[in-house]
Amino acid sequence: MAFFESAFWTGFLWPLIIMVAQSLLVLVVLLVALAFLIVADRKIWAAVQIRRGPNVVGPWGLLQSFADMLKFMTKEPVIPSGSNKGVFLLAPLVSSILALAAWAVIPTNRGWVVSDINVGVLYIFAISSLSIYGIIMGGWASNSKYPFLAALRSTAQMVSYEVSIGFVIITVLLCVGSLNLSTIVDAQQTRGIGSLIGLPQLTFLNWFVWPLFPMFVIFYVSALAETNRPPFDLVEAESELVAGFMVEYGSTQYLLFMLGEYVAICTMCAMATILFLGGWLSPIDVWPLNWWPLGIIWFVLKALFMFFLIAMAKAIVPRYRYDQLMRLGWKVFLPLSLAMVVVVAGWLQFFDIAPK
Repeated sequence: MAFFESAFWTGFLWPLIIMVAQSLLVLVVLLVALAFLIVADRKIWAAVQIRRGPNVVGPWGLLQSFADMLKFMTKEPVIPSGSNKGVFLLAPLVSSILALAAWAVIPTNRGWVVSDINVGVLYIFAISSLSIYGIIMGGWASNSKYPFLAALRSTAQMVSYEVSIGFVIITVLLCVGSLNLSTIVDAQQTRGIGSLIGLPQLTFLNWFVWPLFPMFVIFYVSALAETNRPPFDLVEAESELVAGFMVEYGSTQYLLFMLGEYVAICTMCAMATILFLGGWLSPIDVWPLNWWPLGIIWFVLKALFMFFLIAMAKAIVPRYRYDQLMRLGWKVFLPLSLAMVVVVAGWLQFFDIAPK
């Protein structure tokens, strides 16, 4: 009993066990949800093209992702003879692990977060920046010109749109005055258009999507480019570079790359929900809609709405050329986001409503 009362147990070991258990719970729930989101992505694409989509494995094709996973895991991994084998195998692990690590600071309900750190926004931004290394490592280690060229232009694409995402986040931070993701959500309950016009119970009017709608659009389009989704899927542009930087990958390694990509998409959906759509807050602040256990339901519904928008972009928007992609990022989004930072900062200062 003395051990369980010691400072080592109460101050270090027990909190560590709790954090590991929370992390495992988040990972299991996220991965299972991801399997069904991939089916939903394919179903939405099929519906736009007036066809069925996956409909064989399981009821309504819901188990298709699990069959695909089993297929990838039972395939023989092929490693090119001229590749750097260590880096070649490490690249997909880096890509998937970094994508999953971002969820350590994302709150899905009040108090439901693995690590509620005060610099959560910086953590997310750092993790998304590091994910570029997985692409560079995979393209270079393959020892082939096609993956290498694809990795270079993929890196340029992701870096370009990270700049725009950074300025979008700055406008939100100016309105809140905190880098904590939970604080950003709480600010959308008491500060916003609804509170200014005397209707604070209409929480949806306080969401930042209304005053910062141009930044919401820039964030949405930049998230497509950052996660290599159509119409910006020039990372895997099959018609141009065979299969992009992943052309030499197969079996489990390819599965890990795609896992990292889809987890990053879920992260961007969650970030859009937190930054602009009020996170776990109910649209109307009345009971039972604002009952705190329902917060996770509101969060999931908003994140699914963002995922639907991303899936629809894949179905209805044609792919950009690479020069159009870079022009949009540097000549349109960068000046617009910079201008909005100035406008938001000036507005908050002029009307003396900046967070204290």
